[in-house]
This record gives sequence, structure tokens and C-alpha cells, in this order.
Amino acid sequence: MKNLLSVREIAGILKVHLNTIYKLVEEGRIPHMRLKGSIRFSEDEVIAWLEKGFHESNQIYESFPRVKISLDGYDKMHLKEESGLNNKKIRWNYGFGSIYVRKTKQGKERWYLDYRDFTGKRKQEVVKTAQTREEAVIALQNKVLAIFSSQNDVKHHKKIKFLEFADLYLKNYARVNKRSWKNDKSYLKGMKKFFKKFYLDEITSLSVERFKSWKLNQDVTKSTVNRYLAVLRKMLNVAKEWEYLPESRIIKFKLYSETDNLKERILRPEEEKNLFEAINPSTKYLKLILRVALHTGMRRGEILNLKWSQIDLDKKVIRVERTKSGKIRFIPINELLMREFLLQKQTKSSKFVFTNAATGKQFVDIKRAFLGACKRAGIENLRFHDLRHTFASRLVENGVDIITVKTLLGHSSVRITERYLHTQGEQKKKAVETLLEGKKSENLLHICDMENSFRNRKGLKSMFSVN
Repeated sequence: MKNLLSVREIAGILKVHLNTIYKLVEEGRIPHMRLKGSIRFSEDEVIAWLEKGFHESNQIYESFPRVKISLDGYDKMHLKEESGLNNKKIRWNYGFGSIYVRKTKQGKERWYLDYRDFTGKRKQEVVKTAQTREEAVIALQNKVLAIFSSQNDVKHHKKIKFLEFADLYLKNYARVNKRSWKNDKSYLKGMKKFFKKFYLDEITSLSVERFKSWKLNQDVTKSTVNRYLAVLRKMLNVAKEWEYLPESRIIKFKLYSETDNLKERILRPEEEKNLFEAINPSTKYLKLILRVALHTGMRRGEILNLKWSQIDLDKKVIRVERTKSGKIRFIPINELLMREFLLQKQTKSSKFVFTNAATGKQFVDIKRAFLGACKRAGIENLRFHDLRHTFASRLVENGVDIITVKTLLGHSSVRITERYLHTQGEQKKKAVETLLEGKKSENLLHICDMENSFRNRKGLKSMFSVN
């Protein structure tokens, strides 16, 4: 474990006496641990503890309560010595600094601070606003806090409820920077129910694990929980950028493995034939949408937002702009799609390729029409996204290399593309059979070698035999 500090080191950082640290440990008021009989402190935990104390009482730390105990009680905890030098000056030493009072010629009391800055240099200054010793103590605490913050790059952040920051994130980040901000809105709605009583800085790794368990108990899949966690992680990072959380704050949590959730589902040729035949005449637009999906591997959103300006019929290529990665990619148009696009363009005047004939507006969703066609065709457990898997698998079956498939799908790595490739049983069987062909040749050569060896041994025997 790194960044562990000793009692002497933490006392030096906080500018307090060693006995003060031991007292805080004894009372369980400062985060610590015991290693082989020695007391050690995590630097990150102490910083978080200091910040928590600052938020709650605007003091340097929990051991300096302003209202929980009287000044006499505070003196008993921290006062090292009280000395009356003369009638004009009295000093109170608290270990991390001192205060003293002087009387002016007019007899008015003026309070002073005596402390050391982050370089160790002694500083003495008057507190013009202090009217009492208690106010002078508070001023000393705040001064030492400022020195500690400067020395250790500690920033004090505004406390904010999770609910309040979630709305700020959605309005000022997600809606501005993410095309899928509506998805974030949906996931935040679910998280608000769990974290509604939390302040943002109260979210810990443990609370996130409890959230994961809470969602799974609602019969939510692990992949869906991962989508929640992805939004939460991004939101916490934005909170650091906006200084609602310190940069040093690390909330670790793991995403679930989604390998068990992969659905090896592609559309078989006979299913494809039945699906097209089952399309209702009132939803004939679905035919071209499905053909585009099966022959380009484009995502549903990319297809529904496709404009004629993105289709170059002369060069036979589609320019896919509104992609998940934000990067533009180009997909060739084969002869089948070319004919379909030419027929479609002759009857359309909208800038969008797919529009509702009744309203003239682009389609937002085709779920109802797609599921209806699947039901009539007797096709079960087929998602629209499976057409993208089908496109990738068919390319590989036809000998296309995985790098080309990756480029057409717009993936950032081959590893992602591999999840889209579902080799069928017959193809796997043929692949294994190719190994046997090589073995047959090896076995034949081995048999020939054995026969030759046998003949040679027989010849040698006859040469050295005695009649």
C-alpha cells in the first residue's frame, strides 16, 4: 500500500503536536490503521477527512469543533500553555500555532496569530475582525488550513446532492456533447432512485457495489448494469473537471463481463426469405431498411438518419456520418442496393431516404413493424442489431479478412469485431476437416518411409547372413 504516513509525518503536515494525533487516534476521530503495532495513515483518506470536516463546519478538521464543545473544553484538548507576559500581552499555544492579545494605548484588545507558513517561516499578524478569543482561534484554524491546502494541493469543493449534479450533468454536458444524451437521461433516472439521499462526495466504491446488486435484483441484465455504470463513471469524471470532486478522489468499481450475454444469433437464408415475404404492404418501407442493414452492416440509427446527400450513386458509396464513434466511414454499395436506391429516389422528395408516406417525416423507430414481420415469419429472438451481426458473419464466410470487416463496421479494434462473427456449425466442421487432409498426407509419407526402412533392413540382413 502506498502513501502511508507515520504519526510524526502526519503531525508535521497538520502542524500539531504528536500527542494531538495520538488523542485523535484513541478517540477514533482520524482515519488510521495499525500495521505490526505501528499506527499508519493513508494520505488520501486524511485529505478526504480534512475536506469533510471543512464542508461540515468550515474548520480545519473534526478535532476543531466550534459549536460542539465550549472554548474551555477545546482548551483542555489542545492548549499546551497559557502565559501572561505582562499586562499588555497574553499567549495561548495550541501546538499548531498560537494566539495572543495585546492592548492598545486606548485600552482596546487586539488579537494576533503566531504560526509557521509552508516553508517553516514564522508569521505573526493581527486579526482585525476578531473580537473574542474564540474568533481568534477560528482565524488561526482557517489560516493553518490554507497553508495545508497550498502545501498539499488540496481544493475545497462545493457540496452538492447527487440529484442536483445529475441534472447539471444532463443539461450542461450530456445534451451538449452526446448524441445519445436521451440514453443518459434514462439511466440517470434509474440511478436517482438509489442515490437520491447521497451527496456527490458520499458516493464510494461500496455504495456503487450496492447499486449494482440493487439493479440485478430488478431482473436487469449485467450488460444493462454496465450501461448505468458507464454513465456514472463519466459523470464522476465531469464532476472532477467542474471541481465538485477533488482530483485525488478515486472511486473504483468494475464492470461486469458481457461474454456470457453474447447472443450468437444471425439471420439464416431461409429466415431472410420468410421475413421479406411476411412484411406487411402498409410497411413496405421496411424492405429497403432491412436490405440496407444486411448489405452494409449499418446501425439502426445510422440507417434511419440516412440522407440522400450521403449516398453517392455515381461512386457507389455511402458516407456514414452520425456514427457511434463520431468518425465518418464509407461503405460501398453493391448492385442490389444500387437498384433499390434508384427506384426509391424516383418517388422521394425528402432529404431523408426513409420517411413516413403519411406525414413526410423521417422514421424515429421501426420496432413495431420489424417485430410484427418477425412474428408473422415465425422468427424468434431476432433483434434488428442481429442484422449487423449477420452482415459481418456473411463477409467472413465469403473469405473477407477481419480487418476489412472491422473497417466496414466502424469498430475501433478487431477485438470488438470478433464479437460480431458467428461461424456456423457446418463451417466449423469443414474447418476442422481441413486438418485431416494434411494429416492424411503426413500418414501416407510416414507409411512410405516405414516401407522403405523395412526393405533396407531386409537387404542388409541378406548381405550379412551366413550360410
